[in-house]
Formats: sequence, structure tokens, C-alpha cells
Amino acid sequence: MTPQDHAQAAAELLQAEKTGQQIGLLSLRHPEMGMDDAYAIQTAIHQAKLARGRRVIGWKIGLTSKAMQYTLNIDIPDSGILFDDMLFADGGRIPKGRFIQPRIEAEIAFIMKTAIGGSNVTRTDVLTATDYVAPALEILDTRIARQDHATGQSRNVFDTISDNAANAGVVLGAQRHSVDAFDLRWVGAITSRNRQVEETGLGAGVLNDPVESVVWLARRMAQYGQRIEPGQIVLSGSFIRPVECPSGTEIAADFGPFGTVEIGFA
Repeated sequence: MTPQDHAQAAAELLQAEKTGQQIGLLSLRHPEMGMDDAYAIQTAIHQAKLARGRRVIGWKIGLTSKAMQYTLNIDIPDSGILFDDMLFADGGRIPKGRFIQPRIEAEIAFIMKTAIGGSNVTRTDVLTATDYVAPALEILDTRIARQDHATGQSRNVFDTISDNAANAGVVLGAQRHSVDAFDLRWVGAITSRNRQVEETGLGAGVLNDPVESVVWLARRMAQYGQRIEPGQIVLSGSFIRPVECPSGTEIAADFGPFGTVEIGFA
């Protein structure tokens, strides 16, 4: 793909977000597309949003579980950017029409007190840089069609990364914990939709330890001259499958002693 292709794809994805009308698979239009192309498109979206006055408040890490990696035939996670208009209040309600095909995932959020970055970031570095951890929901959406109707081809990881790793929102629970207050591998959530349990999981599903997920992100960002900044949120990755959230959905995630987090969709 050329830089012009990257810019065109980014413009189409921004328009899809604005209008609620999905675009076709970029991977079908550009079969030569690779990982660098996908992140170049995401970067173009990033720059366009900054130019429009948006502010980066953090990062999300996706594809951290083996199940999702096997599904997309990829062996590494991906990442996306959290902007200030993506933060929703715990117990709040998402306006109807805000998203196209929203889904949610349960995650552990890291909120950073100091900057962290570099290709040699360690687990100790992440623990030292973390202000606190909290229960969280990530809201996913897709500005790219999940499947091409004519060919039956499904979107692949390059489509997803281009689309800001399907990132759409974040909900932080009220509880705050020191990063060493819990063994995060054993922090889990019972996630319910309209009072019916849909998914359960443990933090160990995230690269065996959510802290290692943040290590991965910091090292990946170093390849692009970036770092995680103080005060930013890092969504460390989901340990449940995505839960569909059509209009009228009420979501509640019970993390036990770690806390709770809820959101509704009008």
C-alpha cells in the first residue's frame, strides 16, 4: 500500500464512524496489505483526530488470548488508541446510535503514574510505573464490515488494526487497587447481559499475566517512537469473548473483591 492508500483508508474509516455506515474489507481491496500498513492507517486516524481537537487518554491491547489469536491466525497481540471522547461513566448509558455494532469485553485497566517506554521494558518497570489498577469494560465497535457478502471473506487482523483495533470506548469501575494488592492472574469476572451470565474468565487468559500485556505494549510502542504517558489508561486485554450489545442491553461485570463495572445501551 502507498501512503495515499493509507490516507484514503483512514478518511473512509473516520467517515464510517461519523455516519454509522460501515466500509468494505480493506484486506480485500488491498490483498498486499501487511501489519505495517495497518498501523500506518491507524496512525493516520490518530493524527486526524488530534487535529480535530481530540486527546489521547490511553491505549488498548487486543488479541491477548490464545483463543482469539487462533481465530485470526496470528500469534501476537495488537493495540489501539483511547481518545477522550471514548470514556464513559460506570453505570452510565450509551446513547442510541452512538455505535454501529457494539460489543463489550471485561478487562483489568492499568492507570500509569509515570511514563514508560523502550524496547527493554520489564515487568518490574511496569509495576513501578503503575499508579493503580481497576476493573474495566472495553466497548468494541467495527467501522469495517465483519464479512464481505459477495465473497464470504471475513475481516482479518489487518482490517481490525486499521480500524483502531476495533476500539470504541472504555468504562472504569469505581474501585482502585495497588498493582500488587491482588495476583492479577487470578482476578476474574462474571459478565452478565440483562441479568443472564454470558461469560466468565480469569486474568491469566491475558498472556498468562496482564502485567506482561503492558510490557508487550510498551515495547511495541518503542518501535514507533512512542511511550505510555503519566495518567494514561492501559486496557490490558480481555479474558472473555466479546458480548454483543444491541439496543436495550444492560451489562454488569462482577470482579468479586476486585470490584464491579456496569454500562447500559439505550
